[in-house]
Amino acid sequence: MFISTKGRYALRLMLDLAEECGEGETVPLKKVAERQAISLKYLEQIITVLSRAGFVKSVRGSQGGYRLTKKPSEYTVGMILRLTEGTLAPVSCLEDEVNQCPRSDHCQTLFVWEQLYKAIADTADGITLQDILDRSEGKSGNVGEGGDYCI
Repeated sequence: MFISTKGRYALRLMLDLAEECGEGETVPLKKVAERQAISLKYLEQIITVLSRAGFVKSVRGSQGGYRLTKKPSEYTVGMILRLTEGTLAPVSCLEDEVNQCPRSDHCQTLFVWEQLYKAIADTADGITLQDILDRSEGKSGNVGEGGDYCI
């Protein structure tokens, strides 16, 4: 399984919003692009996908920007990757709910792909944005940009 830059950047974008936005606050996409060292044009494409799915909300005006529509604990890595990548399946025959492969009844390796798919999905669905933020805080000692302490 290969996660594209679109999937990786979408996760970084969502994490940045989760980290930078307080209750009702928004973050300009330009600031995210600067912090994450990602092209603003590319982030604009990704934010459109996230916005259409209802993961983020845009606010116009001088104090405008983007914010998450839910708490960071309500977004899993799996949700974000499925939205941007389409599937987490390691092989095409597992992409649909019902396996359409004509060889599936006698495929000797199908169980390998099914177990791999389950492991990937269980891991991705078991990690939330909040989990990642909590882990990051533990590593950085709750010190934010400029030496400010973050709670």
